[in-house]
Amino acid sequence: MTNITIRKAEGNWVVRAGGAILGESSNALELSEGDLKPVIYFPRSDIAMAFLDPSEKTTYCPHKGDANHFSIVTKSQTISDAAWSYEAPVEAVERIKDHLAFYTSDLVAVERV
Repeated sequence: MTNITIRKAEGNWVVRAGGAILGESSNALELSEGDLKPVIYFPRSDIAMAFLDPSEKTTYCPHKGDANHFSIVTKSQTISDAAWSYEAPVEAVERIKDHLAFYTSDLVAVERV
């Protein structure tokens, strides 16, 4: 099994897209999985969910479970499948339930502030 660790992400974290701040949190989680770059998971309550539309895309990870994806709707564009969430993660990673993570790109930034 892949080694997954989840810890509180130090400091304040922000996610931006389309020139807007979608969320800011001092309660984000950092998930590290094997040799992959750590991923920041934001509590859903700290994200402006009005900017997110559920998409049809779902993915499966044997170590985390089924992920639902979301598109980000900004004033100028829709960024397809830019975020994901595990609604019912496997027990080993249940801390990420009710959290969202974002694919970073030139359109979406996740930063410590």
